[in-house]
Amino acid sequence: MTPSPSIVRRRTLGASLGLGDALFASNEEKSFARAIEAGLEKVEAGLTAQLSFADDIADAAGRYLLDAGGKRVRPVLALLTAQLGEGASDDVVVAAQAVEITHVASLYHDDVMDDAQVRRGVPSAQTVWGNSVAILTGDLLFARASKLIAGLGERALTIQADVFERLCLGQLHETVGPQPGQDPIEHYLGVLADKTGSLISCAALVGVIFSNAPDEYRKPVEVFGEKVGVAFQLVDDVIDLSAAIEQTGKAAGTDLRAGVPTLPLLYLRREAQTDAEAAALLARLDAGLAPDADTELFAQAVAELREHPVTEATLAEARRWADDAVAALEPLPEGPVKKSLSRFAQAIVERSG
Repeated sequence: MTPSPSIVRRRTLGASLGLGDALFASNEEKSFARAIEAGLEKVEAGLTAQLSFADDIADAAGRYLLDAGGKRVRPVLALLTAQLGEGASDDVVVAAQAVEITHVASLYHDDVMDDAQVRRGVPSAQTVWGNSVAILTGDLLFARASKLIAGLGERALTIQADVFERLCLGQLHETVGPQPGQDPIEHYLGVLADKTGSLISCAALVGVIFSNAPDEYRKPVEVFGEKVGVAFQLVDDVIDLSAAIEQTGKAAGTDLRAGVPTLPLLYLRREAQTDAEAAALLARLDAGLAPDADTELFAQAVAELREHPVTEATLAEARRWADDAVAALEPLPEGPVKKSLSRFAQAIVERSG
């Protein structure tokens, strides 16, 4: 039996924020959940419409990653923080769509730069159409997001421009690596704040702004979004080491193979300076990146890294960022919004895919 659209969307809400039915016990909280689900229905319908193109290639490529899935974390955050004001107005829905389209656009570019073979459990766009089409598709999606944002006025355009600048700077800094004398771990956390935290922060912020919520709520949700975004990516670093491809949508060590720095590896490199066992594991991982490397030996090295204390240290760092995110919410009024955001931060560090 095929689930109804409302059931599908409710599952998406739960998957996005880790919000189970037990969280919404009172009538007020149930009404709150229904308002977000209704808003998410509108966002989803708008995403489908906005990513439709008259050109056949643009239409197929533009909808490709949207159709592949995704948790819609960013739109849900916007809809959630909008409950601090007048709720999911038309402007909030449009802003949520623009943020999600910006996110999807960035995935096309990221996969080209990382030479990723799989995204959301399907072959990445550039493996289907090639690098040029994937890059141009990302550009088309950025253009669509800009058209949506333009309808919301100059303030919205400034917010989008600031976020786009940070996305580009984050990718640039990741590409060139830390400068001489710069701590690699601090550099990496800065990259995560720009590449992941900025867009999640934007999602939480537009919900407050375009629902006409009180101005004093803007900074708390903005800080929350950036910190929870860093926590989100740190947990992704651990998930990258998982062998459960049916949950992660990619093979274990995909980011490592692509040369993408992750915190477990950076911690291991630091330990390798003084610890012989860490140095030996690092050598096996580095050897596994050679073009003619034995894939089985590399998989074994990734499994060792997964069980190494540096991976637990990465999860501990993720928890610290999530705790700081929750602390930033202190000025918000008690109620389902604050409760849901806090639960989301907790769910971030508990997820496995």
